[in-house]
Amino acid sequence: MKMWTLWTPDIKVWTLSLVIALGWMPLAATAAEAGHHGRERVVTVMTRNVYHGVDAEFGALIADPAHLSARVTDVYLGYHKRIFSARAQALAEEIAATQPDLIGVQEAVLIRVDPIPDGPGTPAQVVVLDYLQILLDALAARGLPYEPVAISEGFDPEFPSSLGFDVRHTDREIILARKDRDPALKLSNPRTGHFTVNCALPLGPGFVTIQRGWVSVDVKVRGREFRFISTHLDGDCLPIPPLGGSAIQVAQAGELLAGPASTPLPVVLVGDLNSSSAQPTPSAYATMSAAGFADAWVLGGTGDGFTCCQDDALANPLPQFAGRIDLVLFRGDLQVSEVQVTGGTRADSGVWASDHAGVVASFEIH
Repeated sequence: MKMWTLWTPDIKVWTLSLVIALGWMPLAATAAEAGHHGRERVVTVMTRNVYHGVDAEFGALIADPAHLSARVTDVYLGYHKRIFSARAQALAEEIAATQPDLIGVQEAVLIRVDPIPDGPGTPAQVVVLDYLQILLDALAARGLPYEPVAISEGFDPEFPSSLGFDVRHTDREIILARKDRDPALKLSNPRTGHFTVNCALPLGPGFVTIQRGWVSVDVKVRGREFRFISTHLDGDCLPIPPLGGSAIQVAQAGELLAGPASTPLPVVLVGDLNSSSAQPTPSAYATMSAAGFADAWVLGGTGDGFTCCQDDALANPLPQFAGRIDLVLFRGDLQVSEVQVTGGTRADSGVWASDHAGVVASFEIH
């Protein structure tokens, strides 16, 4: 009974206040910790077809094989007309504005020449234009240090020009990652691959395979993991046996599902898929949807989300995007928090940054 004599109203109120305060402390700490970790579990990705710049010239080359060397010269001059060094500045501004952790880059070509005009007999090694390095330099100039973590070389033709040298066009699929990324965001298991089913086009003296492929890397952030894949699927292809049209991109989508996307990890797949929800089935879009992939733009975007395509020469006076084929798809325990389209600006040279727009999506990793 004596101890109850110490239980005065003042002490009772003080003790009750202390109990309440102590009782709420773990909850408050947990809430703060969750908010902190929540921010760190947001990962932003981008898909960006930077455009090699010579679709029209390649078309003329295919249509006029009798004048191969002259048409190859047109292709070579076309790269320079579209001035990628200027376009890279506009692309870097997009990246600076959106700050993606990871970027899937398509058509970052490497252009090389060979003073011996013998076609692929003597592989060209003298670098004239390296779109990857030009873009990295433009980013570094803005204090944005990115690095390639996976590179796949694909379509790689070499033909003699009328200028007295060979021209070699090497297409590349690339994943870029920020060098100064959050230390909690760790990358591992970079992989590259080529599709076994590809488009073939009449180019030069025979048919040339348009070799496509993919790149991937595993991402770990605060104990959570997912796989990031970037790819470039074929669009409409000439009906050359055994496959033509959308059948090729459907086969390539199937190879993705059986290859890098065959994992228990959540998957984020980005790229120029040359396919959309508006395309009749069968299509790559329908194939990926049937395999459980969701479209980030459908869940988090606004407006039409169109990303394709400007004029081949990039000189159209107004944007003329009329289709949504550059996509961010995902499967697994991920939540879209924001999606936006980039690329509505011109380079200082007067042409558009690319014939495609980019797509940037942020994911909360649960």
